[in-house]
Amino acid sequence: MCYLTGMTVETRVLYNDECPICSFEIGHYRGYANKTGLPLRFDALSGPDLARWKVSRDDAARRLHVLKDGEVLTGVDAFIALWSEMPRYRWLARIVTRPVIRPAAAMVYDRILAPLLYRAHLRRTARLAPH
Repeated sequence: MCYLTGMTVETRVLYNDECPICSFEIGHYRGYANKTGLPLRFDALSGPDLARWKVSRDDAARRLHVLKDGEVLTGVDAFIALWSEMPRYRWLARIVTRPVIRPAAAMVYDRILAPLLYRAHLRRTARLAPH
């Protein structure tokens, strides 16, 4: 709650809803947020106006994006911001922010996980495109 304005400040998550792995993971976080009343909002890549995010559809499909405190975070920083908002996952955010772990986690996400998921997204998109 922002006490100056009386408004709840939401953390927003932009995710690729066309990716089964992304949808499964975000669905879990959304369920937890809804159950516990956390001020998190989840925007599907296929739904929101991406101009609000200042990111192209292609860039949004490549990595997780989180809007927190007016700043768009991507990749591991986005996960850390998201986990920090959820009591059940704060421990994970604390671990990943450790000096040795953060760069390792970023490397694994940036060089292995995100590219694999993105290539799968491109294959799915090509398969579903009208010929």
